[in-house]
Amino acid sequence: MYLGLDLGTSGVKALLIDAGQTVIGSGHGSLDVSRPHPGWSEQNPEHWIRACEDAIAELKSSHPEELTAVKGIGLSGQMHGATLLDAADKVLRPCILWNDTRSHAEAAILDADPRFRALTGNIVFPGFTAPKLAWVKNNEPAVFAKVAKVLLPKDFLRLWLSGEHISEMSDSAGTSWLDVGKRRWSADLLAATSLDEKQMPSLVEGTHKAGALRSELASKWGVQAGIPIAGGAGDNAASACGMGTVGAGHAFVSLGTSGVLFAANASYLPNPASAVHTFCHALPHTWHQMGVILSATDSLNWLSEITGKNAGELTTELGDTLKAPSGVSFLPYLSGERTPHNDSAIRGAFTGLAHESSRAVLTQAVLEGVAFAFRDSLEALATAGTSLTRVTAIGGGSRSRYWLKAIATALQLPVDIPADGDFGAAFGAARLGLIAATGADPLEICRAPRTDATIEPDAALGGAYADAYQRYQALYPAIKVATA
Repeated sequence: MYLGLDLGTSGVKALLIDAGQTVIGSGHGSLDVSRPHPGWSEQNPEHWIRACEDAIAELKSSHPEELTAVKGIGLSGQMHGATLLDAADKVLRPCILWNDTRSHAEAAILDADPRFRALTGNIVFPGFTAPKLAWVKNNEPAVFAKVAKVLLPKDFLRLWLSGEHISEMSDSAGTSWLDVGKRRWSADLLAATSLDEKQMPSLVEGTHKAGALRSELASKWGVQAGIPIAGGAGDNAASACGMGTVGAGHAFVSLGTSGVLFAANASYLPNPASAVHTFCHALPHTWHQMGVILSATDSLNWLSEITGKNAGELTTELGDTLKAPSGVSFLPYLSGERTPHNDSAIRGAFTGLAHESSRAVLTQAVLEGVAFAFRDSLEALATAGTSLTRVTAIGGGSRSRYWLKAIATALQLPVDIPADGDFGAAFGAARLGLIAATGADPLEICRAPRTDATIEPDAALGGAYADAYQRYQALYPAIKVATA
């Protein structure tokens, strides 16, 4: 058996698979987010341990014999979080999470230093780790002075599991301290935030061994001591391992609270000007690019709250047949936008409204607006040298066939729907645990799931969608001026 542990923002998931990669069982532990001030988002790292223990306890209760057979562990986690430890490995303050925006001024200062984009291949976003440390130095100097180690969230779990300070490439690429092309810490970038490599964890590839399970926990769980723990991955790279999105040209579109267009690459292809994320993948000698939409299903959930109809009821009103765009456009910038604008201040808009604009018309515009935001990400990836021929759909929003038809037509790409199964980050982490424990070929293990159906672009509506996308693209500059 192989165990995947995924530390998300809302909870920890423990997933157990066997040697044939069949999911045997899972457990869950819940987490809350603290928001003590506007724009702040924090968690107590000790709560991650508690949630992990809850998830393991649930798994042990339902599958006690299978848990004892665990031979490898993989880790996945929310990216970018700044977990600050003193010389005794005690937590100095709550972890500043990925969606915390307090360090926007520090991020802008670091991003103005050309070394950051040149070495990391990315804009320095406020959500990344480096500007958070700059904020701590400026606002909590007594805390900053005691920082002996900076760990990402999943790597704090590793410290608890193994006693080791180790991270891996995919998660560390989101710190703004990694030389992403060379897959190593940059002394220059660390020095720019008054840090050095001694304060960083050591680095391994996601498929390699990165610590072993402590005997105390092994005894508590009823498993063998010294079980290898894989380097693991950041959450999107782990999901890609679960989906088999590891070879050049393979891609998925994730319709979750936020939206992600994720493409695997065989080489390092940075394009920071487009706000595309270029990170190391969890597999050696591979990288990936992501276009990120901050409000994907969140846009539909917002409309749901306004109309009093749930998301399923709203999309059902549209029927199954894709309609031509009505002339009503929606910009899904409810909390700003990442790709391609890197604009945290921009806000969403409806345009083209008329007396006859019904609830169904607004729903259609929301689905199209998110589809066109994915098209923006596709264009940004193309500028960075990545060409896609098809994508696989994952996430809660992918249950809407209408939405998938809109996305396929907006992207002019076939959209594959995987067969039912759990292919998320915890599954990808378990796969990485299997590889680290057995030395199996990563490409053999990280295979794509069977395709259940394929949604082709609607050829008859291709021209209408192209026209609607041109209108969509023209709206951002106008709205930006209006909200400046």
